[in-house]
Amino acid sequence: MKRRAWLTLGAVVVGAGGVATYAAASPSTDASAAGRDKRPVKVYDLTLKAPETGERELPRTETKQFSLLGVSWTGATKHLDGKAQVRTRSLDTGEWTAWQDLETNVDPVEDPEERADARGASEPLWVGASDGVEVQVVHEDGSTSSGLPKGLEVNLVDPGVVTAAETKSTGTEPAAYAADVTPSPSATTPTAPASTVPEPPITSRAGWGADESISPDPSEYNADVKAVFVHHTAGSNDYSCADSASIVRGIYAYHVQTNGWNDIGYNFLVDKCGTIFEGRKGGVDLPVLGAHTYGWNRESTGIAVLGEYTSAGASNAALASVSRIAAWKLGQYGVDPNSTVQLKAGATQKNLAGTSFTSGESYTFNRISGHRDGYATECPGNSLYAQLPTIRAWASGPVKGLKLTSLDGAALSGTKYYTKGAITAHWSATTPASLISKFELLVDGNVVATAAGSATSVGTTVAAGSHTVAVRAVHQSGKPATTAALTVVGDTTAPVFSTTPKISMRTGTVSTTAVPVTLGWKATDAQALKQVKLLAPTTATFAPTTTSSQRTAKSGTATTWKMRAYDFAGNYRTSEPAYTPVILQETSATKSGTWTSRSSSSYLGGKSYSSSSKGASLTWTFTGRSASWVVSRASSSGQAYVYVDGTKVATVDLKSSTTKYRQAIWTKSWSSSAKHTVKIVVVGTSGRPTITTDGLVYIK
Repeated sequence: MKRRAWLTLGAVVVGAGGVATYAAASPSTDASAAGRDKRPVKVYDLTLKAPETGERELPRTETKQFSLLGVSWTGATKHLDGKAQVRTRSLDTGEWTAWQDLETNVDPVEDPEERADARGASEPLWVGASDGVEVQVVHEDGSTSSGLPKGLEVNLVDPGVVTAAETKSTGTEPAAYAADVTPSPSATTPTAPASTVPEPPITSRAGWGADESISPDPSEYNADVKAVFVHHTAGSNDYSCADSASIVRGIYAYHVQTNGWNDIGYNFLVDKCGTIFEGRKGGVDLPVLGAHTYGWNRESTGIAVLGEYTSAGASNAALASVSRIAAWKLGQYGVDPNSTVQLKAGATQKNLAGTSFTSGESYTFNRISGHRDGYATECPGNSLYAQLPTIRAWASGPVKGLKLTSLDGAALSGTKYYTKGAITAHWSATTPASLISKFELLVDGNVVATAAGSATSVGTTVAAGSHTVAVRAVHQSGKPATTAALTVVGDTTAPVFSTTPKISMRTGTVSTTAVPVTLGWKATDAQALKQVKLLAPTTATFAPTTTSSQRTAKSGTATTWKMRAYDFAGNYRTSEPAYTPVILQETSATKSGTWTSRSSSSYLGGKSYSSSSKGASLTWTFTGRSASWVVSRASSSGQAYVYVDGTKVATVDLKSSTTKYRQAIWTKSWSSSAKHTVKIVVVGTSGRPTITTDGLVYIK
């Protein structure tokens, strides 16, 4: 299906006087998919005419397919003192955009007399595939269209479809060209100097589909490259990076066929994904004269970022590529990208900040400057301009923001890391990896491992003893940056239990399944003890300074107390002694005096002995290392003497405000297991002489 052919140009005045509104159209073609599979680049120059007096209509007009447009006028040295706006219709959705401003405060041609066909023009605006356009131009003072430049045109660019495979230039020789017209470099073509930094990947003119037949003039060269001017191309930032080559083709066609220049103005172009495109022909590694910054082209190179960066900054990928290309070009002439330089003005003018320049005089510039530093333009946009210090820092080096983020295989205690030997250092940096030559892992100041600039970790093994560990990043310029050193101690010696884990009786309620005990131990390490864990009969984790824990054990059963001590390096030692709590019933004691047997489920074994007879005694003999006397307690309970191995060691009062059963009321422990006797004697306390004993528990 073919669209209607629009063969006329319509124009109407809109609103008050001084607003000239033009609707431009051109012949339509087959819009089928097959028709769009392969198309040459086309530029349609459509004359804008003043409307007839009194007309108010503004038609929306179909056009041939295009993706980039601008407004141009007669006279390369003339400015359009006013506002040019466009709106377009999407080829895919059929929706019309809002009005968009065209940037008309653009650099004039430095040598207009040498190019009679050169025109004044707005910056080109990428709008994506479109098939309809409206344009309106408003003079600055609101006067009629007579105040506007002559020869106003709207220029529509279809970047076409190029099917040639993309290629990359090596930078060691001028790029190959796609068309059959070979440029004729002048006899003064310089020799490409080697750079101090690597050349980044660059998509050649053949790679983005440059039609060399429209730019047959030989290249011109500067003596060197002293500075880089950063630009933006304006237009939408929503483009797909798959369209970047089309955008570059469109700008190229606009610069040549609309502006009347002999080539694209920029030396390099960079998209938001970081792809670098060769701009003006002549060799990416040569000081090609560009047309990008009025008055300063003779000593510089121009890099344009595709998109508009007034309110939004450029992507890190774009900034990294701008940094790389700037560092490489300046590195060809031994220049630090973060330094300043004296440039000689080629024109008398002012920059955006109001600084005046006089032709022939020299002025100080940053080696990497913004377009606005040299000419009164908003380019490269406020946000990208604010990112220039980052570009300079990344391009110059050393690596910024370098820090060790973690150390695997080692544990931190205080200010030191401890490891059994194998460690992996992890780091981060704010400088993009593409600008980093390598990372080096330093142990005691010596390089022990090397990683690529894209790496974020590397491992090594340290010997026993104390060491310093740091990471050094080498920028592509060769400048090093080193992190603060960490102290890392290599340790392969396991902790020791200077006191073997032991259990001893403690006070509390006794049952056949839960005898109250205290688990005690002491662990030490030659470097730094981290923790001690109880692994059986239950689990628990203890701080390195903890040496005891209240637990319970089952009586009559040998229980293994498995403990493990860890140091910060990951070494550990295990100790697992076994102990058996034994309950000796009251009936197993040797009696003297009068004792009465009592029965209750509250007693151990269901029975106990009670006596109020002064001097009555019970004696138990056992072989163990800890023992406790188990009693019943009440408000009427009396006192008893306790003898150990024939020596009186305590007087125990069984009185309690509440009645309690199976209470371990007195305990005794020894350093080792041995045969002992424990004897209890009734004191016969006045008013409450009775004591009730439930037996003895000991640890064997």
